[in-house]
Amino acid sequence: MKLSKRLQQILSMAEAGYTHIWDCCCDHGYLGAALLTEQRTACIHFVDVVPELIDALDTRLRQHYPTSLWQTHCMDMAQLPLEDHSGKHLVIIAGVGGELMTDCVDQIHRRHPHADIDYLLCPVYHPFRLRQLLIRHDFKRIEEALVQDKQRFYEILLVTGSAQADPTLPSVSTAGDHIWHADTPAQTRIAEQYLRRTLNHYQRVQQGRQKDVQHIIDAYRAVGIKGSAAANS
Repeated sequence: MKLSKRLQQILSMAEAGYTHIWDCCCDHGYLGAALLTEQRTACIHFVDVVPELIDALDTRLRQHYPTSLWQTHCMDMAQLPLEDHSGKHLVIIAGVGGELMTDCVDQIHRRHPHADIDYLLCPVYHPFRLRQLLIRHDFKRIEEALVQDKQRFYEILLVTGSAQADPTLPSVSTAGDHIWHADTPAQTRIAEQYLRRTLNHYQRVQQGRQKDVQHIIDAYRAVGIKGSAAANS
């Protein structure tokens, strides 16, 4: 199964060195299966709350990956049993909205404040709210990327709240940092389109006066895309 651009980017950011990788909201398990192929030492945990998905996935994994390290879990991702598995963890959450993701990361971090955990996060909506939570918990940014997959844009963040993390890592920024660094004209156009769409969305919300989001508008207005001149060359 060929992975989407979004999942390919997530896969490329899930580097080696973890003891356990948790593929939360794993759905049909395409990302976790790709991780099984690339990760030779980590145990891949497939997590979803839908029993039928987990049962079918368990059958496929037994058939295609009988000798690999993996486990399936039918459970709420906020309740990951990290305490039962020693070592360094990577928790991947993708394919859900930023509000749900924010709540889950908050719960996991509060339940395991001293565990060695990195998070690879790709919210469908509301990355600003997610970033605010990460800032409140003093998370550090390891890597971040901006991807356009078909007609949608995705921020992907690899962050850590671990006390064992490299102290020189930068803090998570409010509206993103590295996602606005474009190395190619194509990436510059993606960044420009995403910034324009994001600003338009929050300006409409502000004009509707149902919620005050001026601070979000101000944060995105302060963004400077590095390399934007290349888009016109």
